[in-house]
Amino acid sequence: MHAEELNLEGRNAVLEALRAGKPIDRLYVLDGCQDGPVKTIVREAKRQGTVIDFVPKERLDAMTKTGRHQGVIALGAAYAYAEVEDMLKAAEEKKEPPFLFLLDGIEDPHNLGAIIRTANLAGAHGVIIPKRRAVGLTAAAARTSAGALHFTPVARVANLASTIEELKSRGLWFVCADMRGESMYKLNLTGPIGLVIGNEGEGVGRLVREKCDMTAAIPMRGDIDSLNASVAAGVLAYEIVRQRLL
Repeated sequence: MHAEELNLEGRNAVLEALRAGKPIDRLYVLDGCQDGPVKTIVREAKRQGTVIDFVPKERLDAMTKTGRHQGVIALGAAYAYAEVEDMLKAAEEKKEPPFLFLLDGIEDPHNLGAIIRTANLAGAHGVIIPKRRAVGLTAAAARTSAGALHFTPVARVANLASTIEELKSRGLWFVCADMRGESMYKLNLTGPIGLVIGNEGEGVGRLVREKCDMTAAIPMRGDIDSLNASVAAGVLAYEIVRQRLL
């Protein structure tokens, strides 16, 4: 489902959007506000699993475009999020072993959009991102994906490590990008697989990395120490594609 990106301000506008099921990426609420209407908004947002940030008035004042935020601002998603289960069903329908991308803390919307585009071209069945400390499906991410969001579902989960555990129980193996890992050319990357790509600066977090079955390093010959996250995702994804074609 496609929707124009929403930036909603004011209690009525935000509550109506939540109740109408509009895709809300993040809700900013005045910290300490005990007003009944704001409490109703927070309750509805929690029920829907929306990410809520409680922030000082100065933050809301800096974000507002109308000057009438009334203690709440909602940032809408450019696309609705999918469920992880939908991705597994899509793989089953295509009679393919599941191939998923899991992104641990990608913060740049252009990187997110580029990775979604790569996932689509590599034949992945979906992309999974965390709710916290990561960018969501903003208009910038949608634009950079160059239409791939029409075809490649993106799910947002509360905890990436526990999602990996759940998917392992469904038969998936997980490989994470890490410069300290084994050369990707030496690993068996066939079968049902999840490719885990880390944050632009810090890579894959320890908790997520420990859940992975393999760590894959991209051999490098140059003078700088790492690839951009979206480029690394592309290189590793196409090694998986190559091995699937053998």
